[in-house]
This record gives sequence, C-alpha cells and structure tokens, in this order.
Amino acid sequence: MHADSPRGAHALLLNGTVGVGKTTVAEAVGDLLADAGIPHAVIDLDWLRKSWPTPPGDRFNFGMLLWNLQTVTGHYLDAGATRLVLAGVVEDQDERKLLADAVSAELMVCRLRAELSVIHQRLVQRHGSEPEALRWHLNRAGELDGILSRSAVDDFTVDAGTGSVTDVAVGVLRAAGWT
Repeated sequence: MHADSPRGAHALLLNGTVGVGKTTVAEAVGDLLADAGIPHAVIDLDWLRKSWPTPPGDRFNFGMLLWNLQTVTGHYLDAGATRLVLAGVVEDQDERKLLADAVSAELMVCRLRAELSVIHQRLVQRHGSEPEALRWHLNRAGELDGILSRSAVDDFTVDAGTGSVTDVAVGVLRAAGWT
C-alpha cells in the first residue's frame, strides 16, 4: 500500500470471479460518489488489458493492464480525482502490489462474493448465445473463485448475490470507510 499517496488519493479494487458483478457494482459506486460530490474515476481493468496477442507467460495480459493503468490513473489524479474505483481481478499478493504501484494510491481490495449458482445464472444471461464463451466463463468462475479464496488478497468481502446493485454499492462504500 502507498502510505504516501500523492494528492491524498485512495483506490478501491472490486475483486471477484467472472460474473459476480464487479463492473456493475463499480459503476453504482461511482454514481454514489458523484451524488456525494466526491471527485472520482471508475475504471474497468478488463479494457486496459484488451489487446492481442498476449505475451508468452502473461495469459491475461496483466503487464499491459499495469502499463495502461499507470497512465490513465495519472490523468484522473491530475484532473482532481481523489477516489479511484477499479473493477478487475488480482489473484495474488504480487499482483496486488503491482496494481497499487500502478495507481500510485493507497489500495483497498473488496472481494465481491456470490453463490456459484447465482454467478452461473448471470453468465448464462450474458453469454447464452455464445456457447464457447459461456463454457469458458462457467469453468473460469469456479476456478477463479477457488484461486481467490486461497490467495486472501482482499481487505474485506461484500455479498453481491442478494440485494440490489445499489445496496451492494452502499455496502462496499461502508466497508471501505468511504461514507
């Protein structure tokens, strides 16, 4: 973590398996911060890693994500953002540290959790017309959930399987101490 965060910025990563609602909840957190008049940015980390081909040994293009994130967050911080809300995945402590270094801000990690049956329903809704993508996401959901349970990179956990998206976002903000 960055005890000496420039400009007093704080970052919050919404971590969790595929289909748990990271991006949706991040957008709702951003809406709540805007309603409270808190300068912020919401960043979906998946878009910062999206390029092809990925380098050998970097299956999910984490290096590209870090490179882009450092630049993007610098611009948001220069523009006055004091809160960075990130939606993405870190699987271990090394990735967490690299992510914190890239954002140059104190980083908290919130794991969003839901029952795999709920996540599978969401994935069917999202990828029902794409059999290969659906199969991959259904397999990855359980695999990643296990990885995240073993790695314990999160500071706190919020249930994203019940309640409205706004309720989950309020729970995230409370747990982070941002309200």
